[in-house]
Amino acid sequence: MTDFVLDPRLAADTAFIADGPLSQVRLMDDTRFPWLVLVPRVNGVSEWLELDGGQQRLLLAEINQTGQLIRAQPGVEKLNIGALGNIVRQLHVHLIGRHEGDPAWPGPVWGHGAAVRHGPAALAAQIDAWRRRLRLR
Repeated sequence: MTDFVLDPRLAADTAFIADGPLSQVRLMDDTRFPWLVLVPRVNGVSEWLELDGGQQRLLLAEINQTGQLIRAQPGVEKLNIGALGNIVRQLHVHLIGRHEGDPAWPGPVWGHGAAVRHGPAALAAQIDAWRRRLRLR
């Protein structure tokens, strides 16, 4: 995990929050949704099944912790979880808080309109708030 390289497309769309036991925790830079992305720090893995058993258990624990925090956000009625790796070719797990009436409801958020990016100060505030919630630095 020491030589981990984040795909540039993920880096462009997300902001680093912290390192968990296995994954980088990243904020999707889109103000429309409470949206975190977990990226296991394992190079060359694009499928959940390519992780060894210990890594799979760590990732599941990270998903559970992060998902509970997103579900606790005001207005969140539904949690969408998607483990992807097809376009970027790097396994990453999206955790997205949804509610009836959000910009993409009830459909998927991917491809629904353009992302509404955080301004620099708002992005910094969001990162700090998520770090406190996750108790990670």
